[in-house]
Amino acid sequence: MRRGCRLLLAGLILGMCLCSLSLEAQATNRKEYLDSLNVGVSQIVDPTGKTADKDAIRELTEVSEANGGQEETDLVMANVQIAMNVRAEADESSDKVGLLYKDCGGRILERKDGWTRLRSGDLVGWASDDYLLFGEDAKTLANEVGNLIVQIETDTLCVREDPNEEAEPVGFIPRDEELEIVEVRDDNWISVDYEGETGYVSAEYVDIDFHIDEGETMVAIQKREEEERQAKLTANRGAVVVGGDDTRLLAALIYCEAGIETYNGKLAVGAVVMNRVRSAAYPNTISGVIFASGQFTPALNGKVARVYGGDIPESCWEAARAAINGETNVGGATHFRRAGNHEGLLIDRQVFW
Repeated sequence: MRRGCRLLLAGLILGMCLCSLSLEAQATNRKEYLDSLNVGVSQIVDPTGKTADKDAIRELTEVSEANGGQEETDLVMANVQIAMNVRAEADESSDKVGLLYKDCGGRILERKDGWTRLRSGDLVGWASDDYLLFGEDAKTLANEVGNLIVQIETDTLCVREDPNEEAEPVGFIPRDEELEIVEVRDDNWISVDYEGETGYVSAEYVDIDFHIDEGETMVAIQKREEEERQAKLTANRGAVVVGGDDTRLLAALIYCEAGIETYNGKLAVGAVVMNRVRSAAYPNTISGVIFASGQFTPALNGKVARVYGGDIPESCWEAARAAINGETNVGGATHFRRAGNHEGLLIDRQVFW
């Protein structure tokens, strides 16, 4: 930094302080909302991307006198650095039915003899308790890595500029698409992350869910690996240039996740994807990482595919190429989300860790 920029530095420090206060307020709001609506992590019907029904949540949550009146939860989280095996039976020699990755969670179905039968998305099977977190430990991790989303419950939902019915529309969302929640303002309006900007949707037409990454069945893993193998074979024959396709795919994801952020914000998203590609905890291809089950919401709801087929801004292309070439401004970070409820490196309006 050049000398003589003390005023600029003071302004930056003040801005960072104000940002910190704002993030604390958002985190407080999120916690209060989970408590008030009775849809906290301890009460999720299916914490892996399905709609959380409030009546089912009430039935699921039990208060035990023997537990001092504390709520019991069926939430379970993987406690591994890479991945753990999920088996057909509660036995180390039983057939492997899938993998539960780092930061993935699910619902407890049954427990016996140091094993837990769980459901995580489409994956159902037995996992050793030695590699799982339960109770408060599971809730703590889930709150760190999960996020609140809204699922559209009407044919088309209008996203508005301000929280009132007379406000200008900024976009329209089809049924079953999901958006990340920024803040629950009141009983009528929810602010959401819409293409990198804050928009507002009517609470009347959405369902609120708490999303946690889910595991993969062996069938899904084999299908994904076979598709990747076929893609490589096709590329070798010259019909498809896999490198170019992967660059376009990464650029499309960057646009979906950081389209209105600065170049630094775009590069950071690209670097996270490439850090995952290099990590043994994730698939070793860009497409495998982006379309892995329960990872990136824009990939799950089809937005990445739509952007992939259209015009992608050059800044997103540039960030994708730089990330693929090894550039990073987030070190080895493998996660990011909208700032507000997780510590990490803040770039624009997202935090990376």
